[in-house]
Amino acid sequence: MERRDVILTAVLSTLAALLALGVALASCYWWHKRKRKRDEEERLDELDRAPPAPAPGKEHGARSNGFLSLRTPLISTKTLGTAGTPGSKSPASSAGGGGGASLLASDSKGGGAAGGGGAQGKTLAPKGDHPSMAFLQSRSISLVDMYIDNSEPVENVGQIHFSLEYDFQNTTLILRILMAKELPAKDISGTSDPYVRVTLLPDKKHRLETKIKRRTLNPRWNETFYFEGFPIQKLQSRVLHLHVFDYDRFSRDDSIGEVFLPLCQVDLSEKPSFWKALKPPAKDKCGELLTSLCYHPSNSVLTLTLLKARNLKAKDINGKSDPYVKVWLQFGDKRIEKRKTPIFKCTLNPVFNESFSFNVPWEKIRECSLDVMVMDFDNIGRNELIGRILLAGKNGSGASETKHWQDMITKPRQTIVQWHRLKPE
Repeated sequence: MERRDVILTAVLSTLAALLALGVALASCYWWHKRKRKRDEEERLDELDRAPPAPAPGKEHGARSNGFLSLRTPLISTKTLGTAGTPGSKSPASSAGGGGGASLLASDSKGGGAAGGGGAQGKTLAPKGDHPSMAFLQSRSISLVDMYIDNSEPVENVGQIHFSLEYDFQNTTLILRILMAKELPAKDISGTSDPYVRVTLLPDKKHRLETKIKRRTLNPRWNETFYFEGFPIQKLQSRVLHLHVFDYDRFSRDDSIGEVFLPLCQVDLSEKPSFWKALKPPAKDKCGELLTSLCYHPSNSVLTLTLLKARNLKAKDINGKSDPYVKVWLQFGDKRIEKRKTPIFKCTLNPVFNESFSFNVPWEKIRECSLDVMVMDFDNIGRNELIGRILLAGKNGSGASETKHWQDMITKPRQTIVQWHRLKPE
């Protein structure tokens, strides 16, 4: 009996010792982790102190959350004109920014009119010395397919004014976010607290944000962002994404609207300035469908090409869908001819690349329509509708669909490609 007690005591003592050792190792790990975090913060403070001291009354831009890396492009920001209105705050400028491009904050400088006051010491080289025309001629269409959307906003959520410039000598893209107007009220006070989040897609980790403008529907930011280390060829694979939010202190910030601008479509040597209508966030996102239309009057052939879809609504419990497209040629309310694509399993971004040709006489081309339905295939039960569009010259399912059809008629024998937002019904 005593021997059993001795063994039990020894086992318990060993377990207690192992537990104490585990606690000690955990404490050591967390101590080192906190020390490493403090070291990172101190290093960031040193980086922030490196630029010249700001002028009185000016505000610093936001910091980055990562180390300075010479291998990655540098992104910097400054405010034009006078400092922001009292009480304005700036949200974090770089979310989840570890291991990527760093944000260098520079001082505000007097610039007067919106859009003026470029970077001092950074001059644009003459146009003749740089392959700007070659850049324009070699534009990529892949990003156009992915992001361009010529459809009209379903509701007015305001407009945003910004300009672009490119410093060829220092391979730096200069973005100036100037102002917005006619934003919707998101607060019960009848106003909003807007700010703009900036990303260069497809990079979503490193994002920049303007200061918050309090209680206004027509904010003026006059802020400049520098994307350094971007050769002109590299910018062809980038899409500028501006997303306007309403800041909320105690809840999630509300999305007001967004703009996508593929840089392969912009002649940066011309220092373009834009007023862009903001696209509202989709409330019932069914996805989008990229289609092309072409009509040959000589042989009365109408060709619809279903290229691909993106961000389709998930219909299955695995978070995916099994999409295919069903197309009906209609004259008025009468269905004439049906076509289908193959089924694509477990995807929300199928690439169809299917073309369907229909025989439609020229005198009836304005009377017919194409009912395009994206379906989810189910082995058991009825196939579900993901979303649909009606391509027609008179009563299309939206302004985008009607315009696409009219462009096809006014430009015979040409292939007209356009994205369309799928409607739930």
